[in-house]
Amino acid sequence: MTTETQQAHEDPSPFAELMAEVMATAEHFGHRQHVQLTWLAVRRHGTGAAVDLVSDGIRRTARYAGAPQKYNATVSRAWVELVSHHADGTDTADFDAFADRHPALLDKKLLTRYYHPATLAGTRARTGWVEPDRSPFPWQHAGA
Repeated sequence: MTTETQQAHEDPSPFAELMAEVMATAEHFGHRQHVQLTWLAVRRHGTGAAVDLVSDGIRRTARYAGAPQKYNATVSRAWVELVSHHADGTDTADFDAFADRHPALLDKKLLTRYYHPATLAGTRARTGWVEPDRSPFPWQHAGA
């Protein structure tokens, strides 16, 4: 067992704890599990901390898997903010009920309502935050 693995077992990160909780009832880690992990992070840590927690966890996971290029900062933050927006209006402690109430979040292509695919594929989006360029997020309409 490597030192890093031992350290993870002795003092799991919040991301690792959330991942373990999600995977306890899942056969694979697909989009639904991403959304569930994000929902748990938002509920337990708040939106700002969840952005950092989820983004850092996904970045580390991609790097560990030998695919650091798969990490996208804008995609990670946008999903946390979308999940948070919908979680703010509900007090349910059950993810399945939350997902039933907000089925659009289970659509992997949801971000294309707000971003052009080329924008999300670009270097700026991969390395930092890019505002939506197709349509504002739902909470951005409220201030208009």
